[in-house]
Amino acid sequence: QYLLTTIRACDVCAHAQPPLPVQPNPILQASQHSKIRIIGQAPGTLAHACPLPFNDSSGRRLRDWLGVTPATFYDADHFAITPTGFCFPGQDAKGGDLPPRPECAPLWQPKLDAQLPDVKLTLLVGLYAVKHHLGREAKRTLTETVRNWRHYGPIVMPLPHPSWRNNGW
Repeated sequence: QYLLTTIRACDVCAHAQPPLPVQPNPILQASQHSKIRIIGQAPGTLAHACPLPFNDSSGRRLRDWLGVTPATFYDADHFAITPTGFCFPGQDAKGGDLPPRPECAPLWQPKLDAQLPDVKLTLLVGLYAVKHHLGREAKRTLTETVRNWRHYGPIVMPLPHPSWRNNGW
């Protein structure tokens, strides 16, 4: 619980260069009893405003893929949601979300790894999560990485981002 409180108070990205374009608002959920860990990219605009992770159409699609209700999904004893970047990174000139901030993952993910002993499955959702967590083990493209999911299992599974932009999946 101390670690979650510390992460939620983090403002490292506000002091980095370039600074976060919005007020820091780290969003995550976890429990030492979490069984499945979802490592996504970064919260979107709706999550930044509410703050609830995957509180948008992508989240509905992800819950559909997993076959779980919102009540189960938002139960930290079932699902830890620890994005690569904990704060909404802002938008690019075309209105898409910027990549996760580079400060978050190296600062917090190893500490979360140590505090989540009951996790049996980690879902890497989207290209940034896959690249950060699989590193050189990731294939050349996200499609190839997801296609070769058995190579990473049974405790890690790469997934595409459940965005409407990925309807082809």
